[in-house]
Amino acid sequence: MFRNLLFITGLLLTHAVVVAQNYHAVNGSSYAGSLGVGNNPASIVNTPFAWDIDIFSVQAKPATNTVTVHNYSFLSSPAKSEYRFDGGYYSRFAQANANVNLLNTRIALGRRAAIAAGINIRNYTSLTSSPYNFIDTLKSARAFFLMNNGNTDYSLEMTNSGWIELFGTYAQTIWDNDQNRLNAGATVRVSRGLAGAHAKLSSGKVESVIENGQVSYILKDAAARYGYSANFDNWKKAKGSSQNVRDFINNSEGGASFDLGVEFLVKEYVHADFNDNEDRYYDYKWKIGVSLMDIGFNQYKHSLNSRRASGFQGDVHDVDLDTKFKNLDGVRGFNDSLATIVENMSTLSGNFNVINPARLVINVDRYLFDAFYVNADISINLSPLAGDDRLYVRETNMIAVTPRWETRRLGFYMPILYNTEQQLRIGGAVKLGPVLFGIHNWATLFAKDRMQNGGGYLAFIVRAGRNSQAKRDRKLDCPPL
Repeated sequence: MFRNLLFITGLLLTHAVVVAQNYHAVNGSSYAGSLGVGNNPASIVNTPFAWDIDIFSVQAKPATNTVTVHNYSFLSSPAKSEYRFDGGYYSRFAQANANVNLLNTRIALGRRAAIAAGINIRNYTSLTSSPYNFIDTLKSARAFFLMNNGNTDYSLEMTNSGWIELFGTYAQTIWDNDQNRLNAGATVRVSRGLAGAHAKLSSGKVESVIENGQVSYILKDAAARYGYSANFDNWKKAKGSSQNVRDFINNSEGGASFDLGVEFLVKEYVHADFNDNEDRYYDYKWKIGVSLMDIGFNQYKHSLNSRRASGFQGDVHDVDLDTKFKNLDGVRGFNDSLATIVENMSTLSGNFNVINPARLVINVDRYLFDAFYVNADISINLSPLAGDDRLYVRETNMIAVTPRWETRRLGFYMPILYNTEQQLRIGGAVKLGPVLFGIHNWATLFAKDRMQNGGGYLAFIVRAGRNSQAKRDRKLDCPPL
């Protein structure tokens, strides 16, 4: 049984690790184009291309101290990879986000305004637990409780939100003079919640007793809730893949969100010249962006298998857990077994909302010389302000500093990342014409035990050859005085 319970927990943790707009390399870049919408909607104005289309891009970024993937790096075959739950006494976490962008298109309406639109599929997972001791060779509840003797307050919380969204963005220049320029933009998103889930265990208390000269454990208190979106219940093998996908989307619920942003450009001082005024229009010395991102929520309908439970029917021993949760048959089987030991159990019905990863983003981009820039990006999560009684997901982004060498067609980037889980990573990216490829952690390229804290991105972007006013590559400039 206990291995079955561990397996259920493992599914939650593993799902969190293998599933966002985290194209860190191009943060603040005037060449980001449609990719810049995910960091600041105002960024689509100050770019030299008449139009660009992100035909397809994909990004994934996990962060966890719970599971280690062994024998696998970006330079090795995944066929020999394996994973292991990490041992030791500490609090566990798993955070992850992923996104797929489809036909994200940006069109300049002259130099002072631009629009963008497209389709995104996004997923965020967040899981945290109280401290507990664990090794992956445990075979019984008694062995687990014995290893954690004296720990009588177990807790766990997980939230997942996955959705498909259609967005539209408008941005324009508010004012412009010889010294500076202010651009502002807004994005409106309408969405369908595809994969929602939540689980929470609190006040898990266990008492040790001596029975027949042996230590035994009795569950004294606990409260739990768990649920997931109802569209999973309609997935039937007999219907075929295409029909299942249509039903899955048709049975989803609607959601909405918006972004707001401004960018303030401090221009370089240059001698006014009639011939180069247009040529230098997009140049700057400093660019400072502030944006509010993903202010909104996604909605899901509870599956009929969603439950709330509390208390126990008399004394529930560790051996009862081993017996009653042996050979589980899915969530329904788990519900049936749980009903035999808890005092209060009820079905969670109706809809539940998951607040999007709302955040305040501050981005500062500095032109150095030639085609060299450095960017600093700070992300502050706002969704936790909703309180513990609300479901929400959040970004792992905290601080990113990215030196880059970049021209219209080529770019080399080195993001240095520090996330909300106090992990430091050094990533890298390269742009070759229409292709942008990056990894969040160089260690995943060589080390065979870092993939669970890595991730990366790949984008295919086509751009107009020139804007109405052609922009030169700044690598041709003399260094500023």
